[in-house]
Amino acid sequence: MYSHANLVSHGWLQCGNRYLSVDRATATLSGGESQRVKTAKQLNCSLVGMLYVLDEPSIGLHPRDIHNQIEMLTALRNKGNHVLVVEHEAAVIRAADHIIEIGPHAGARGGRLVFQGTPVRG
Repeated sequence: MYSHANLVSHGWLQCGNRYLSVDRATATLSGGESQRVKTAKQLNCSLVGMLYVLDEPSIGLHPRDIHNQIEMLTALRNKGNHVLVVEHEAAVIRAADHIIEIGPHAGARGGRLVFQGTPVRG
């Protein structure tokens, strides 16, 4: 069992999984929950120069936790890593250093470069 201080130091509470108990079996986590737990674990990892590819890390998060998710992604980047995120949440997209939008549709009608550049801040 982890103490509250241990959970905080490992990013558990920051990652938007506050409602999960630490004794919950890994196999019962949703894809988003599992991805957030793994991301929080990487915040305390000494590896740098890594490429992290995350598929919609904000999915299933309460809107109040989106900011924490952005802080986690930024912290991973600031440690000297590269973070590639596939995302639909506007707040996460606006926080990106660089955006590549592929679309405008799915399947055969998609796959075209719609936008590439930096987000408008303001």
